[in-house]
Order: sequence, then structure tokens, then C-alpha cells
Amino acid sequence: MLTSKQRELLLFIHERLKETGVSPSFDEMKDALDLASKSGIHRLITALEERGFLRRLAHRARALEVLKLPDSATTAAPPKGRQPFLPTVVGTRPAPVPAQVSAPAPAPATPANDIAVLGRIAAGVPIEAIQHEVDRIAAPDHLDPALHFALEVKGDSMIDAGILEGDFVIIRRTDDAQSGDIVVALVDEEEATLKRLRRRGQSIALEAANPRYETRIFGPDRVKVQGVLAALYRRY
Repeated sequence: MLTSKQRELLLFIHERLKETGVSPSFDEMKDALDLASKSGIHRLITALEERGFLRRLAHRARALEVLKLPDSATTAAPPKGRQPFLPTVVGTRPAPVPAQVSAPAPAPATPANDIAVLGRIAAGVPIEAIQHEVDRIAAPDHLDPALHFALEVKGDSMIDAGILEGDFVIIRRTDDAQSGDIVVALVDEEEATLKRLRRRGQSIALEAANPRYETRIFGPDRVKVQGVLAALYRRY
């Protein structure tokens, strides 16, 4: 799942490519999304690229390719003027408040050492917004299920750390981390991402483990640690 701003930008780029065959400029994207600076657009494009929705074409200025669109997205062209591009999305859970659903049937009893899988780490929503589990996995004996949760990995930004798409990362709940830890970080209260955290003076760097993706640097008030990687679970 994408954040509202990620979805809005993706569909704006898609519509502009359909109309003109040329990607919009960063200034045009900034104005369309009513953002204060182009750095926010750069962050959104990087997130869309990591999630496999967008690709930057090498050796070409302003060259972006839309690889796929969100499920059930309506991509009608926006009205003229300064009104932001607001696509209609059907059947997805908005952030931060999930859509109301019928109460699920009671789950069968599970072993005491099972850990709840709360969703996908590349879903782009805060951990607090995920209010129900989607699966359970067996936990190593030394891990307390009450202190941990699991997330399914989406994307390839951590492959050089041995974390592949489809893996499950088991995360220890904490709001503190040491420099060098792989963490679930919440950026600007809206984007959850799995990255290696580095402290650089008063700034925080979130490093991918894939040379295709650049390190992103933020002020300390923009990043909240949601948990630290404790184990990796892979199904075969």
C-alpha cells in the first residue's frame, strides 16, 4: 500500500506521461502536490522506486517510467488550476485510520511462541496504523512474542544485508537504536521503512543495502525508531 502522497504523485506522473509523453518537472510535481520543497518530491520518487512502481531512466533528464499502478486506482486527469491531484482509491485501507471491516472469525489456538505478522514493511503506513495481524510465524525460542512483531519484506533495498523480498523480519519493539542497527523507521509520521540507521552528528541517515538506492538523511525530529531487527525468517 502506498501513502496518499506517494499514490498522488504516481498517478500525476502517469497522467502527464499519457498526455505529453514527457515526465513532469520537479517544480510541476511540487506544485501539483502542494509541497513546500522539491526535497519532498525526491523522497517520494525514491520510495516509489524502492516499491517497484517507478523507474528512473539512466542518462536522460526528467525521465521516469511508471512500471505499475496501485490496485483499484482511478486515473482520471485532474481538473485545471491549482487543485492538487487527488485520485480515487477503492478497497484500500487509508492511513492512519484503517477502514472498518466486519469482525473476523475467532482464530484457532496458536503456539505460545508464535509471532504476529502485522503486514508488509514497504506498505508505507505507520506501524501504529496496522491494527490486526495477517499471519503468524514460529519464533526462535529465545525471542519473547510479546516483545516482537514480524513484517513481510517488499522490495530489494536490503538485499546486500541478506534480506530478500518475501522474507519476514522479526522486529524487537523499541524506540531506541544504536548507529549501525537495521531498524524499522517511521519517517515524517507516514512512511515506514526498513533501513540501516547511522547517526551523523545531529542528523540521521537511513542506508539501503543495495547500491541502486541512495542514503537518505533527515533531521532527528523526522525519524522515529519503531523497532530493531532481531531475526530473519524465510520460507522455502
